[in-house]
Amino acid sequence: MTKLGVNIDHVATVRQARGAVEPDPVAAAVLAELAGAHGITVHIRGDRRHIQDRDLELLRATVKTRLNIEMAATREMVDIARRIGPDLVTLVPERPEEITTEGGLNLIAQVDVVTPAMRELEEAGLEVSLFIDPDSRQIEAAGQLRAQAVELNTAAYAEAVPLGLAEWKEEFQAKLHNLIGSARKAADCRLRVLAGHGLTYRNVRPVSDIPEVEELNIGHNIVSRAVLVGMDRAVREMLEAMNGQVG
Repeated sequence: MTKLGVNIDHVATVRQARGAVEPDPVAAAVLAELAGAHGITVHIRGDRRHIQDRDLELLRATVKTRLNIEMAATREMVDIARRIGPDLVTLVPERPEEITTEGGLNLIAQVDVVTPAMRELEEAGLEVSLFIDPDSRQIEAAGQLRAQAVELNTAAYAEAVPLGLAEWKEEFQAKLHNLIGSARKAADCRLRVLAGHGLTYRNVRPVSDIPEVEELNIGHNIVSRAVLVGMDRAVREMLEAMNGQVG
């Protein structure tokens, strides 16, 4: 069964839009775990547009499954990760002007930035994952860096089927087969394989069925659904969409 990491960033987005104290992403994390989520994911950005430092501290004290913190490979963020001590750190690219993460790390071009950050985090006893596009060159670079894990960017796949599965479309088949091949190559490089970005209830199952993919990180679609039906039901429905069962 593929595991589910629930990204709760957009709960914090709603809070920050009003400058209020609610909704609290920590409460959302508790509800997600009770509904069967296998982990909680948050992205703390340099501009603090959603998740705040206090959220990390409270989440570390509250999360009972696994806490995954996404962050850029900067001095500030490495220090935060060492202080908080999450179960997993996912290094991601970050641009101040982007709405959301726009692509994976370019490990070939950014090796001098990513490598020291990754090594310092590992020396602190933290597991590190690299968010990369499903590209053979990036996967090979992650293997050469002796990374512990990679998270394959599923944005291109998700954009090919925004309204649901369309198995008859060549683009859908091409993007799915690329993910399948990339996951296999990553596993051959002795990398643990996670995936995520843009996945929805309607398109998640084919990615969840890739044998090498251990866990999916999904946020926006779950939080969007939770606004209408509540976090408990939204998480349970995603688990069912992924695996045909809850838990």
